[in-house]
Amino acid sequence: MESALIVSRTEKSTAFFLDVLRAASIHQTAAVSSCGEARRLLLERSFDLVIVNALLRDESGERFSRDIASTGTAQVILLVKNEYFDPVSAVCENDGVLTIAKPVNKTVFWSALMLAKSAHHKIRRVQAENARLQQKIKDIRIVDRAKCTLISRLGMSEQEAHRYLEKQAMNTRRSRREIAERIIEAYEN
Repeated sequence: MESALIVSRTEKSTAFFLDVLRAASIHQTAAVSSCGEARRLLLERSFDLVIVNALLRDESGERFSRDIASTGTAQVILLVKNEYFDPVSAVCENDGVLTIAKPVNKTVFWSALMLAKSAHHKIRRVQAENARLQQKIKDIRIVDRAKCTLISRLGMSEQEAHRYLEKQAMNTRRSRREIAERIIEAYEN
C-alpha cells in the first residue's frame, strides 16, 4: 500500500492520520475536507487507501465510503461516532468498508490500517492472478484459431494441427502463441 487519501474536516484529525500513515510507511498522501473535493481528486488519480472521518461538510461520508469501496480496489476506513457505529457498520460492511467507532486511539486505528493493508495485498495478488489467467485464455484462443486455420487451409486433422504448432514452437524456440500468430497472419491475410 503506497498512497492514501484522507477526507476529514478537522486539521487535528488529518494530522493524527498522517502520523499513523507515516509510521506505516505510507508517504504518498493527500488530504481534503469534503466528499466533493475527494470525488474530484479521485477522478484525477487513484489511491490504495481512503480514510473518511465522518461527518463531513457536505455529507455524512457513509455513501461516499460505500461508493469508493464498491467501485474500485481502494481500501476504505470510515470513522463514525460511537452512537452511529452499529447501523452504519451494518450497512457498510457488505461493500467492504472497515468501520471504526470514534473516539479512536492510535492502537485501534493502527489495527484497522494493518487489516486494510492485508486486504489490499490480497486483492493485488488476486488481480495479478486474474490478469495471468486472462492472458492464458487469450493465448488459447489464438492457438485454437491457428489450428482452425491449418485445418481449413491445409486440410490437417486437429491432432496434426496441434502437433504442427507444438513442433514449430519447439524447433524455433518460440511460444505456441507466436507460432499461432504467424500462421494466422500468413493464411488469413
